[in-house]
Order: sequence, then structure tokens, then C-alpha cells
Amino acid sequence: MSDSEERLPIWCAGKEWCPITATATLVGKKWHPVVIHRLLDGGPMGFNELKDDVGGISSKVLSDSLDDLEEKQLVNREIVSEKPVRVNYSLTEQGESLEPLIYEMRDWGMEHLVSADDEEEAIA
Repeated sequence: MSDSEERLPIWCAGKEWCPITATATLVGKKWHPVVIHRLLDGGPMGFNELKDDVGGISSKVLSDSLDDLEEKQLVNREIVSEKPVRVNYSLTEQGESLEPLIYEMRDWGMEHLVSADDEEEAIA
């Protein structure tokens, strides 16, 4: 596969700020980085397993997120069985290449963010 086939089309190509904006567009939705993180840590998963692993996400939002990530070529959807229908989700090579970014986001958040409960305790 050539470089041009592996790369995603970018709407802002040629602008100095484009790579940052394009990457933020790919992973910038609330649940996208979490879904990617869970697939990085847990490998391929079925829908319900992924929903349980993400926690706090509705079926519709997860379904929409997976559709969007699949459209953006970050997630693969594989039908494992027809009856009953079983689908596995996994990361594409491009999705897997987000590993350093996702873990840096996690690490930065752990270092710089405080939960609302911790903040309330500090005030009291």
C-alpha cells in the first residue's frame, strides 16, 4: 500500500495548522478517544463488551461513535456470525497508530485535571 492510500484526506491540506486541527477532528468527539483507548487496551471486542468496558455511554452514542470511527478508517467492523449476529470491533493500523496520542492525553489528564469530588474536598 502506498503512502497516499494509507493517508486520510484532509480538508485543510497545505495550512500550517492543518495537522493539529485534522487530528483533533478525528478524535475530538467526547467518546472517540475512550473507545480507541479501550480497543487499544482490550483488543477486538463485541458491541456489548465494548459498551460495558467504556461505561456511561448509551448504545446509540456508542453505535454512532463506532460508525464515525469506521468511516474515518480508525475502526474495523467485522461480522463474526450471522445468527445470532455478532460483530467485533478492532482498530485499523491508523487507529493503532493513535496509541501514543491517546496515552499522552490520558497521562496529561491524570496529571493536570481534578475530579469534582476532589475539588469539593479541597474547598471544604
